[in-house]
Amino acid sequence: MCEYISVCGVDEAGRGSLAGEVYCAAVILPASLIIPGLNDSKKLTPKKRTALAAQIKEQAIAWSIATATMDEITEYNILHATLRAMARAVEGLSIRPERVLVDGNKAPQLSMPVETIIKGDLLVPAISAASILAKVARDKTMVELHSEYPLYGFDRHKGYLTKAHLEALTTYGPCPEHRVTFSPVSKMLAARR
Repeated sequence: MCEYISVCGVDEAGRGSLAGEVYCAAVILPASLIIPGLNDSKKLTPKKRTALAAQIKEQAIAWSIATATMDEITEYNILHATLRAMARAVEGLSIRPERVLVDGNKAPQLSMPVETIIKGDLLVPAISAASILAKVARDKTMVELHSEYPLYGFDRHKGYLTKAHLEALTTYGPCPEHRVTFSPVSKMLAARR
């Protein structure tokens, strides 16, 4: 008889953004559970992501969301800050997974076996679920930031580099939520000195 092993999927949202914290999620799904529509969060509409996030939270064995702060991104760089947030997400689960599957090719240091999977958010349901939870949580925060800094359009581009975002950066300079170590932001800061 095969013994059940709790497998956790982990993914991030916001690593390539010019502003805001990085969000990471960890999800353990029941082995037999099939949630139709699970996919890489970037391939889903906001409405579909939100509906799936609610279903994931309801049906998962355990889930957790953690962030890497702006200070951590500046101090440790984006990769290491993301790995710290991934570790916090796994550590925040209500049960300890026996194995962790991480989207991409870099993994956090954990006390249980960890495997990285390129395009894991397309291939592994638990990673897809983590991708969705991280993106929905981060997008919600970016919409809230828009009310604080409406000149930048965070509600539309969520902090990613778009023509409109670059124009706002050029016109107004960076706000406190911009990542000062990221090239377009650091160039704007240098130009204003």
